[in-house]
Amino acid sequence: MLAAANSLFATKGITATTMEDIAARAPVSKRTLYAHFPAKEDLVLAHLDHVVQAGYSVLAVLTREDLTPRERVLAMFDVQPWPDGSVRGCPFIHAAVEQPDPDGRVHSFAREQKLAMLTMVTSLISEMGVDPAEPLAEQLVTLADGAASRAMVLNDPEYGRHARAAAEILIEQARSPAPPAPGEPGEGDDRRPR
Repeated sequence: MLAAANSLFATKGITATTMEDIAARAPVSKRTLYAHFPAKEDLVLAHLDHVVQAGYSVLAVLTREDLTPRERVLAMFDVQPWPDGSVRGCPFIHAAVEQPDPDGRVHSFAREQKLAMLTMVTSLISEMGVDPAEPLAEQLVTLADGAASRAMVLNDPEYGRHARAAAEILIEQARSPAPPAPGEPGEGDDRRPR
């Protein structure tokens, strides 16, 4: 049942997929489907939880121990196409758009995943020696979400390269020491007070 829901939600969308569609694809009776998932919202939440647990979201790459913090952050911009070659974008953004009530369980789950993403990226940015880390982390997760959305609309799995290039510049600027302000003595400047 969950496999059928995962496939249909990804290809048709949450709103356009009915419980009857899922029962037919599973195949199970509607009675059996409703015995396991009393409401469609329960099935949507199970679908989103499956996305997280199976490592099908950007959150998975942010926890990879085989990559450096910088590599993990930049890997957010590698858009992975689905087996059929299409680009689906972020399942949490899709769910939040289709279930727009900010107090609803589906929208709340999507928000929690986006906040978890921000927390992970903030921690990785901090490990890179950037202080404060939060402003850069906010910029990078916004860039990643935008890239995923554009990649989906354009059906271009390579689209993330544009956001990755921008992210590399932002990271390097944040890690570089700030130049002295105009009129302030700089390193090696003979005008420094003695």
